[in-house]
Amino acid sequence: MDSLRLVIVTGKGGVGRSAVAAALALRSVRAGRRTLAISMTESGGLGEHLGVETLGPNPHEIRSGLSALQVERPAALDEYLRLQVGIPKFARLGPLASAFDALASAAPGIREIVTMGKVLYEVRRGDTWDLVVADGPPIGQIGSHLRAPRTVSDLVPTGRIRDQAAWMADILADPARSALVLVTLAEELPALETAEAMIWLQNSKLITTKGVITNRVLEPLGVPVSTGPSKGAVHEAALLHHGLVEEQTKWLKQTPDGPRLPYLFGATGPAEVAERLADLLESL
Repeated sequence: MDSLRLVIVTGKGGVGRSAVAAALALRSVRAGRRTLAISMTESGGLGEHLGVETLGPNPHEIRSGLSALQVERPAALDEYLRLQVGIPKFARLGPLASAFDALASAAPGIREIVTMGKVLYEVRRGDTWDLVVADGPPIGQIGSHLRAPRTVSDLVPTGRIRDQAAWMADILADPARSALVLVTLAEELPALETAEAMIWLQNSKLITTKGVITNRVLEPLGVPVSTGPSKGAVHEAALLHHGLVEEQTKWLKQTPDGPRLPYLFGATGPAEVAERLADLLESL
């Protein structure tokens, strides 16, 4: 992944998508790459895992080599209309933005292309960032975002907007520049949803799927459950842990090969989780 320009991270809600995205950004910085982390949603998870309370629409330097921002649709729309469509810098965008927003409510792909446009615009700034890591939308929504450039190209036969959509699609489809990373858990619903998404992604050819990261994997206790007290809180905790490991083992057999990140017992907060995951990813 060290030669890529864009990594988008997705996964079912609650699997640790933001934690993994933050860890990948930290790993990139440690490798000496100028890195921009982008939250494509308003969840706030990416900022928390990078140790900041809030992220704004413009790049904010968190530490040397690492900046971050959150896509805010009104600001992204303003930037899209000015930079991508060619609206003059000091022109009033109120009526035009309102009309564009109304179009976005009716036409497929318009809202998504504004979000993707912000991410891909930063990717094109090759003199600024070596890598952009995007904490993407949940797996159920990622398809509409990846399809957005082609959807808009089909809607708009000619002109500047179609040209912009075309280069966006080209960046996403280029395996030398862009990749998608899926995060899952060794549990029924995340595993099944990830398997379905993998099939769709392979058939769509919109972006290269670089791999699947299985998060929060429990290690066996290493001793028989019968060891120790036969009742009480410790015994019940051991039985619960044993049962969870058995359940995970079943679903691990059905998840694609890829990095498996352990459940981090004792982590004091999101920022520590991201740092420890970065340590683990760095050693792979």
